[in-house]
Amino acid sequence: MRIGFDAKRAFLNNTGLGNYSRDTIRVLSHFHYNNRYFLYTPTKNKNPRLSFIKDSKNTFIRTPESLFNKTLKSYWRSKNIVKDLFNNKIDIYHGLSNEIPLGIEKTSIKTVVTIHDLIFIRYPHLFRTIDRKIYYTKFKSSCERADKIIAVSKQTKKDIIEFLNIPEKKITVIYQGCNDAFKSIVPNNIKNTTLAKYNIANQYLLYVGSIEERKNLLTILKTLKELPNQMLVVIGNGKSYKLKCLNFIKENDLHDRVIFLSGLSLEEMSAIYQSAQLMIYPSIFEGFGIPILESLFSKTPVITSEGGCFSEAGGLNSKYINPLSVKEMKMAILEIQNSTELQNTMREKGFDYAQEFNDEKIAANLMTVYNTL
Repeated sequence: MRIGFDAKRAFLNNTGLGNYSRDTIRVLSHFHYNNRYFLYTPTKNKNPRLSFIKDSKNTFIRTPESLFNKTLKSYWRSKNIVKDLFNNKIDIYHGLSNEIPLGIEKTSIKTVVTIHDLIFIRYPHLFRTIDRKIYYTKFKSSCERADKIIAVSKQTKKDIIEFLNIPEKKITVIYQGCNDAFKSIVPNNIKNTTLAKYNIANQYLLYVGSIEERKNLLTILKTLKELPNQMLVVIGNGKSYKLKCLNFIKENDLHDRVIFLSGLSLEEMSAIYQSAQLMIYPSIFEGFGIPILESLFSKTPVITSEGGCFSEAGGLNSKYINPLSVKEMKMAILEIQNSTELQNTMREKGFDYAQEFNDEKIAANLMTVYNTL
């Protein structure tokens, strides 16, 4: 088969949607080598996280060719790309981040769209009105026009049915995976070098994710205030909500106990994951939650939110709390820290559960969907 991907975020985004796009391309090109994979991106930025395609003989990058499409890249991606797909004899086009181009349904090309979440419907106050309207129009249109829909969790599938009125039979749940960098043991010398580079003490709590209101870093900071001498490492970046968090840190004299990091290599991130006491992921709502999975592969105990999709990602041996409760978060941290037996159980059984999300299974599930088309 000749399979095309909307690869914009694979090249330009290093967080959730970018990670999903890169991992999808990587596992398919590796485990189903006989297909041909075409990556359509408005801009071909060099991204070290795409280094796996350098020596790949079944993966090809496509960018706008005409002056018109180079000038109006968004229009190319949302509509004019269909001509290129047809000329490249694409059999299946997979929109990896919530949308497919207009008019593709009028061609012989089969289509798949991955829907990650409908947070803008569940929590409208977190989005501008214009953005909500654009997202709703794009997501609903793509779901209605696509031949198949992939939801990244059962929670997302439920939301697609409820909020977009899409038939259940059209939707398949295929869980996400994570980068191989988190699946290998990092040598102690690399761990020590990384911690020294960023002035991180040996005992610390970890948060990974964008710093925005929905991700709820502020509750961790409020909990940190109740736990003297505890250190927190934050991997992620943000804007207005980050400023709110920084103000809280300043007002409560926590600046010596919180380290903010961003722009790390995957090896550095893996070293920090594997050296942490535990990872706290108190998001209010997610489509899946890749940092949970990265932690399980890293054998790092996880505290995350009850309800939603979090138990799908975290399994039976992660700790689930009300994400807005400082009391519950504090109790969960201390419970894990004070029990070596509990730590070992969470590490080993969490790692075992993570094997359900290995690359080969994900690639096989994706190919099953493609083959039905």
